[in-house]
Amino acid sequence: MLLRNVTIATMDGATPYGLIREGAVALHGAQIAWVGKMDALPRDWANAESLDLDGRLVTPGLVDCHTHVVHGGNRAREFEMRLEGASYAEIARAGGGIVSTVAQTRAASEDALVASALPRVDALIAEGVTTLEIKSGYGLERDTELRMLRAARRIGKVRPIHVCTSFLGAHATPADIGADAYLDDVCLPALDAAHAEGLVDAVDGFCEGIAFAPDQIRRLFERAGALGLPVKLHAEQLSNLGGARLAAEFGALSADHLEYADDGDAAAMAAAGTVAVILPAAFYTLRETQAPPIDAFRRHGVPMALATDCNPGSSPMTSLLLTMNMGATLFRMTPEDCLAGVTRNAARALGLQDRGTITAGARADLAIWDVEHPRDLSYRIGFNPLWKRVYGGKL
Repeated sequence: MLLRNVTIATMDGATPYGLIREGAVALHGAQIAWVGKMDALPRDWANAESLDLDGRLVTPGLVDCHTHVVHGGNRAREFEMRLEGASYAEIARAGGGIVSTVAQTRAASEDALVASALPRVDALIAEGVTTLEIKSGYGLERDTELRMLRAARRIGKVRPIHVCTSFLGAHATPADIGADAYLDDVCLPALDAAHAEGLVDAVDGFCEGIAFAPDQIRRLFERAGALGLPVKLHAEQLSNLGGARLAAEFGALSADHLEYADDGDAAAMAAAGTVAVILPAAFYTLRETQAPPIDAFRRHGVPMALATDCNPGSSPMTSLLLTMNMGATLFRMTPEDCLAGVTRNAARALGLQDRGTITAGARADLAIWDVEHPRDLSYRIGFNPLWKRVYGGKL
């Protein structure tokens, strides 16, 4: 199929957005065969089946590279309690926080986890998302962690979306066990079991004072390396414990959140090729004031991705378009930064080299928009201009 009469944001090349006007994209099966200006169309494609897009914008399919979209229940009551004046400690004593989500997730069957996640996934698909990362981490025991990952795999079979899974057993510790004992007795054995079942694409952890210390994350990463799995890390969200540099030391695909990262962290990440995943909805929901060091990342050449961080507590967000606007408004990322952050750099944060740009040989995952210029995608608030989504070459 030939998509003709389009404006193309290839997200590849030296020009802003890699923009091509009066262009065409040739699709062969699930791959992009050719992209360029209409007047340079190869003769072989002159008589191909074509679709006139009347000047619409085509971008790579969007990639949401950090979500917790599979979980049981919600925490709307906790949200209400905070606004009524309850403290974090009071909410925790009332059974709120991650403990609430863990209890609700443990109580949910695999079918129930899939069913509750699908409306959130459908909302993302409706905004042009074609690749989605899903984490475990609300089980904190073997069987539920595996059940979450199985549910994530199923979502990729029942919806037209590519799912990457991340094992996040090192998300928190149950109240009745210490962090080291939890790693030894629960987390690492669960990782081994999940890997043996083919459920894990990457290994994640939460390096923070309320979660796991760097030396504990090091043990997790060493086990991941022994299994041949790439790593990523929730790092420097609430304080700076050296998580970003630890991630860089292990060649992590990404370090995520990063509000308290510094210039040295940015330099280390740049040297390692580690992507900075920026999560503005969590910053917004928690009413944080310490912003991630965008200028340092830009200065050192650290690729920046954006993601929803969809989760029931700190980021009940199911809009990657709104995430782009937040990245621009809250953190002064440019519209081009934002679009690169949900295409090229988000794919890189998942270790995927075959998507995120509109180039010959790339996977034919595309989003077609009723807008004139790619900057429009970061500009509007609460408006979805998606016209069609192409997934694996199919409209």
